[in-house]
Amino acid sequence: MKRKLFVIVLFVYSIIAGKVMAQTVALDYYFNHEIHTTKDGQNKRFHYMWEDTANSGFSIWGDIFKSQGAKLTSIEVAPTTQSLKGVAVYIIVDPDSKKENPSPNYIQKADADNIAQWVKAGGVLVLMANDSANVELQHFNILAGCFGMHFNNDMQNHVIDDAHFEDGAVLINNNPVFKISKKAFLKDVCSITLTGKATAILKSPAGATIAAITKYGKGTVFAVGDPWLYNEYVNGRLPAGFDNDKAAADLTKYLLLQVNQ
Repeated sequence: MKRKLFVIVLFVYSIIAGKVMAQTVALDYYFNHEIHTTKDGQNKRFHYMWEDTANSGFSIWGDIFKSQGAKLTSIEVAPTTQSLKGVAVYIIVDPDSKKENPSPNYIQKADADNIAQWVKAGGVLVLMANDSANVELQHFNILAGCFGMHFNNDMQNHVIDDAHFEDGAVLINNNPVFKISKKAFLKDVCSITLTGKATAILKSPAGATIAAITKYGKGTVFAVGDPWLYNEYVNGRLPAGFDNDKAAADLTKYLLLQVNQ
């Protein structure tokens, strides 16, 4: 009787622990390590960081992850079994070119192999590119190619200025990832060519794939042709009718549900 009670208590505890145990979401700070020279001549890291509350940061998306029970971290070294240990979701955004960093850390085959093994074991990988003038695609595609994806050297949804927001509009309907959001804003996005099991999730008005998903082993890969969920486009600045804030919540929920480690 005591043993049965112990088993029941252990089972209930495991359920509770599973609910409260935060999944770790890691943002890459190695391939994207953009350097900005401040007014006083100091070189400062910026762009697409959890702690950056300016328009250039991911602080709002980070808060959405935390609101859904996740724990945030960053990875400032190359991806290895050790550096990815305990990570549930790994986000790589806009890898540097020499224009952005005089000594960029390009993605190498060994990096891609390490990440692919981690995904295969149940990790969730997010790849966010950019228009070809603002991202290093050649090496990024070494990694994307592991999953049947290729970021193209083009630009979809070109938006001239704030008077032309509609040029960046993407309508969403009956979508397995974006279930609440109905209209997203993605500007100056590169398209993605897909092979194998990879499937399109978002398309530009011209019909080009601009976001895609695929399963790889026990894991999942989500790729998009722009870092579109940074603060500037989820902080209420967009005109009424655009749902980037809801899209960020949709994607966050989807990613956390895919974790299979």
